[in-house]
Amino acid sequence: MIFRIAYPYLLILWILVAGWIFWCLKRKPAGITYSMTGSISRLAGRTTRFTGNIPVLLRAICLVLLVFAAARPQLYNVSREIQSPGVDIMLCLDSSGSMQALDFTVDGKAVSRLAAVKKVVEEFIEKRDLDRIGLVVFGTQAFTQSPLTLDKGLLINLVKRMKIGMAGDKTAIGSAIAVGGKRLKDLKAKSKILILLTDGRQTADGLTPTEAAEAVKAMGIKIYTIGMGGTKPAPFPVQTPFGTKIILQQVDLDEKTLMKVAEIGHGQYFRAAETERLQKIYDIIDKQEKTEAKVKEFFHFRELYPWFLVPSIFLLVLEIAIRTTVLRTIP
Repeated sequence: MIFRIAYPYLLILWILVAGWIFWCLKRKPAGITYSMTGSISRLAGRTTRFTGNIPVLLRAICLVLLVFAAARPQLYNVSREIQSPGVDIMLCLDSSGSMQALDFTVDGKAVSRLAAVKKVVEEFIEKRDLDRIGLVVFGTQAFTQSPLTLDKGLLINLVKRMKIGMAGDKTAIGSAIAVGGKRLKDLKAKSKILILLTDGRQTADGLTPTEAAEAVKAMGIKIYTIGMGGTKPAPFPVQTPFGTKIILQQVDLDEKTLMKVAEIGHGQYFRAAETERLQKIYDIIDKQEKTEAKVKEFFHFRELYPWFLVPSIFLLVLEIAIRTTVLRTIP
């Protein structure tokens, strides 16, 4: 709940109230000329100046509360109704052994390809707050890490928990496309997108990438492919009896097949040799597959003025009662 004042400009009347209080406290009390003032004072009893000002203070508090009530203090909240056909996106990410190559950097530090992918994918997921996104992880096998969901926190957490080799060390590109397509097949959405990211070629047995792409194409799914890594040998960490050793090793990226898959799926192929380029690729996809959403906002108000109006009326009645009885003045 959020607090606000509907007519804040009315609070300027507090200046007039303050001026009235100052005038009442400074003015000379009303009186009459009488020769026997000593006798009259004994009849009046002992009172202090503060006691005599009680009606003024009650009237002042009453006016302050009345002004605040007139300004209409409110508590409110906002609810939103999002009308959007949405875009369903399936991310197919390679976690095979070759993704441990240390040829990418994050914040100036050399990291594995998988670490770079995780950082960029997390940012991509955060941008697509209106779309359902799912995750397929593949290596020797391909499996659904997360079905399509709007829970971006859950999805980002699953991406962070990805590990190299969690699905095996080989690369089953065809199976990854097939599993992702199966998750998108029967869903009704404005657009269905499959984004495949790998740094190698098909090395596992099973469905070939082009066969899988043909099947996915028939489901009305667009395919984007991203090939990771440069053209030169990449540094790999290797465990030896003397600790971790870095060696250079060539990773065979099958760009021809990835281009063919993207062509079949009416999408686009990208090559990412560094983290910045990978970031730009996801930015390009984000712009090309933008969701158009209509958002309606509903404001729900709770009026608070009765909490100030009722006490002000009570104080006014009390002030009148005190002024006409206990603190009655003559004349």
